Amino acid sequence: MSDAPPQPPAGGWEPRDPTVQEPGGADAAPAPAEGRTPGRPDRPGTPPGREARSGRRAPRSGTGPEPGHGTPPGEGPAPGRAPDPAPDTGQAPGPGPVGHPTGRRAPGTGPGSGTGTGTGTGTGPGSGPGPTGPDRPREPKGRKRRRRTGWRRALPTWRMLLGGLLLLVLLLGGGFLAGYHLIEIPPPNAAATAQANVYLYADGSPLAQGGQVNRESVPLERVPRPFRQAVLAAEDRDFHTEPGVDPGALLRASWNTLTGKGTQGGSTITQQYVKNYYLGQERTVTRKVKEFFIAIKLDRATSKDEILEGYLNTSYYGRNAYGAQAAAQAYFGKDVQDLDTAEGAYLASLLNAPSAYDVGARPANRPRAAARWNYVLDAMVQEGWLSRPDRDALEFPAVLPSHPTAGLAGQRGYAVQAVNTFLARHGVLTEKALAAGGYRITTTLRKDRVDAFAEAVKAQVLDRLDPQNNPTDQYVRVGGASIEPSTGKVVALYGGVDYTRQYVNNATRRDYQVGSTFKPFVLAAAVAQGAATQRGERITPNTVYDGTNKRPVQGWTGAAYAPANEDDASYGGIPLHTATDRSVNAVYAQLAVDVGPEKVRRTAIALGLPADTPDLTASPSIALGPATASVLDMAEAYATLANHGKRGLYSLVEKVERIDPAGDRELPLPAAGSDARQAVSRAAADTTTAVLRGVVEGGTGTAARAVGRPAAGKTGTAEDDKAAWFAGYTPDLATVVALMGQDPKTGAQKPLYGAMGLARVNGGGAPAEVWAHYTGTALDGTPARDFDLELPKGSEIKKKDERETEEGTEEETGERTEEAGAEDATGATAGDRPHPAEGPQAPQGPQAPPGTPAPARPATDTLVIE
Repeated sequence: MSDAPPQPPAGGWEPRDPTVQEPGGADAAPAPAEGRTPGRPDRPGTPPGREARSGRRAPRSGTGPEPGHGTPPGEGPAPGRAPDPAPDTGQAPGPGPVGHPTGRRAPGTGPGSGTGTGTGTGTGPGSGPGPTGPDRPREPKGRKRRRRTGWRRALPTWRMLLGGLLLLVLLLGGGFLAGYHLIEIPPPNAAATAQANVYLYADGSPLAQGGQVNRESVPLERVPRPFRQAVLAAEDRDFHTEPGVDPGALLRASWNTLTGKGTQGGSTITQQYVKNYYLGQERTVTRKVKEFFIAIKLDRATSKDEILEGYLNTSYYGRNAYGAQAAAQAYFGKDVQDLDTAEGAYLASLLNAPSAYDVGARPANRPRAAARWNYVLDAMVQEGWLSRPDRDALEFPAVLPSHPTAGLAGQRGYAVQAVNTFLARHGVLTEKALAAGGYRITTTLRKDRVDAFAEAVKAQVLDRLDPQNNPTDQYVRVGGASIEPSTGKVVALYGGVDYTRQYVNNATRRDYQVGSTFKPFVLAAAVAQGAATQRGERITPNTVYDGTNKRPVQGWTGAAYAPANEDDASYGGIPLHTATDRSVNAVYAQLAVDVGPEKVRRTAIALGLPADTPDLTASPSIALGPATASVLDMAEAYATLANHGKRGLYSLVEKVERIDPAGDRELPLPAAGSDARQAVSRAAADTTTAVLRGVVEGGTGTAARAVGRPAAGKTGTAEDDKAAWFAGYTPDLATVVALMGQDPKTGAQKPLYGAMGLARVNGGGAPAEVWAHYTGTALDGTPARDFDLELPKGSEIKKKDERETEEGTEEETGERTEEAGAEDATGATAGDRPHPAEGPQAPQGPQAPPGTPAPARPATDTLVIE
């Protein structure tokens, strides 16, 4: 071996790492401790090269690595141990092991071309580069991710966030598909389709609205374009271009509901329409979800115009007004098609908060309402729907004051009740259909005459009542009806003081006796049938009858009947027309028998009384009026007499229309006066009229002369003075008035003795005064017409005969009245007591010899009732 120092390699010496110790040097690592495995790290997990940094010596080369430490056996030293120095043989060593922790080539100091590959740094021979070139160390396999500690463990990783986002998208998409397919467009709710029945006077002015919902749906064409544009400007300017839903607004509203912040606007018009028409007003997330899906489907299946029309007809505008038509009437007293731009903009402003912008109800709302109104108009300008000059020229509209909903108060409720009864009775509409609503009903009633009737009752009756000091006054009820004879139209009704205070309609009720107002029907039947007396004399107004009080009727095979006259007065022989003036019961009971009670009954029905009128029985007492026909029934019958015996359909209704946004549909309706027929001959009707004129001129109905024009009529008083009637007519108007006694608590009928401070109330008193007051007002401004009467020969009234028959009778002492079902001296009701074996017999006019045939009946132009 030469002692010469080693020569540097051709490339020069490699710089030496001062941290690496040469094998065998003074600082060489000591031998491994006893019990420790050579080449094993101190503790698991020590990274390669840790020993070098801690000052430990690397193991000598030549020791094979342990399995699993990255170097195959026989190819390099164990990790953490430097290779032992190679013996000085003069040959270069083979390639060294790989695995230096820093990845650098271990520097060599000995000769040769080998390469040191241990984890330490060698300085002996053979540690320089080998012939095959430099070898790079291998990267460690299976590097472990550092575990998170502390608060970082609570944070989601990016993988978790991405997965959650994907899951949310899947859930939302699946929920949308499921909701779209599962939620169908439901049928409209009952409240949205409910409409009021609109009742109009004959001139088209509002009469009343029946039903709980004040709504009248109208087609979109009736809504002015500026009004429609104002609604869009206020509620949804992009309605015609946007989809049916606004997801952002839905999320805001749902969030506010969930967090208890209340509701928030922003829904589209389509969504609002869905809420109004299909769902309801509940504030829940479920309703919002349904609204969302239904709006999507509706927007795809329905045109924008249809949706806007439905929205305008279902929206609430305040003052109990649903829909544009009801709102136009409530705030401006006009139909929706008559609104101008300023009025339409005001109604559009109300949709946001009706109570906050109603200046009629609260004048203090005006500044806020004006600001909202200006906002709507400015929005219309921005959208190009209104020019700036036109906008600047507009002024805030005059809004009607707010009044409590009148509903059916006053006479309105009675009129509605009577109209509904008429429609149901004639098969035009069922009660169920009327209850559902949605009809516009134009009546024959005239507002001026309805008001005149109410004024007459107030002046002649109500103002004279003092229920606080006179208990009987609390029993007084008034009913009235008025008909045009020539047309058959009912032009006025009076049902009571107020429908909300007295529910029963006194104009149509059938529970009070009509009294002697029935007697003209007996007279008409006698003339129409050509009836004769018991002695065979043809009956005329001049036929003399026995007017003795409680005279038993003759020729009646039924139970004996001897009615009492009013105040038990006896008149002896008295012409029929005078007996009518004084309403002599004894005469008319006999007249009914002479005609035939059944024929009398049929004549009354032909004139206008319903066939099912209670107590309309074929007996002698029928003449005294025990039948309980209504005031309206009696007015129809008297109108037939005024129309010369011709009777058509008496109607309360001019027209009925089904309210439909697609277009109102008119229902078939029998017209007033249609199906006219001659109920009794003109001779019979005109003869009756001639006789009834005497009642007004000098009989029990003289109070009616205050009308100031030719009139005919008849008074009547029910049994025990429980009702008092006056039925009369002029050539132009037939009217019946009745006062009735009823206990307001029990509903029982009560006598009217002492009412209005009078000892007795009879038909010639307050009823005739009301009649004259109303008729004079109703016909004011029209020329007075006389009756055009055609009387048969022998029916002219002979005043001289009347004066002759009055000799020896009791002196007239003022008003004369009559009583239906009067009692006789024994206390038994007329018609119920036995027939006496003998009774007084008064002459009944000229007597024909026995066996003389009755005179032939006159020819008539009507159906003879047998």
